[in-house]
Amino acid sequence: MNNYILLVARILLSFMFILSGFGKLADPAGTAGMITGAGLPAATALAYLAGLFELVTGLLVLVGFQTRLVGYALAAFCVFTGLVFHTGAVAVPGWPDAALGWINTLNQIMVMKNLTLAGAYLFLATFGPGAISIDARRGAQFATA
Repeated sequence: MNNYILLVARILLSFMFILSGFGKLADPAGTAGMITGAGLPAATALAYLAGLFELVTGLLVLVGFQTRLVGYALAAFCVFTGLVFHTGAVAVPGWPDAALGWINTLNQIMVMKNLTLAGAYLFLATFGPGAISIDARRGAQFATA
């Protein structure tokens, strides 16, 4: 039964990154704008790289391949993006204070979501993807908890 629960958990943990990665690759403009706003260089290139990273790692989590490495990479990615893109006050010129308050509250929720996901990916990296995974079929020592 636990292996089926681990499979469902991997599906749920992969869903966001598969969709988000695909979206960034299809239309990187919004992500590039956030990257520019954070003061990072080469925003469009980084948006495509982030999209590719998210899509590939999401698919790897889904199938349970290289789970330890992918879990650590996604945990680091979640912490980095949470701290770089979702901390600090958002100030959009011309927007009413009520709208900015709502956006800032949403931004705080995004930080908490990212840090929570980092914990989930560390858990996955530590305990493995379960028996219904490519890692288990390959005999990876950490495939099952």
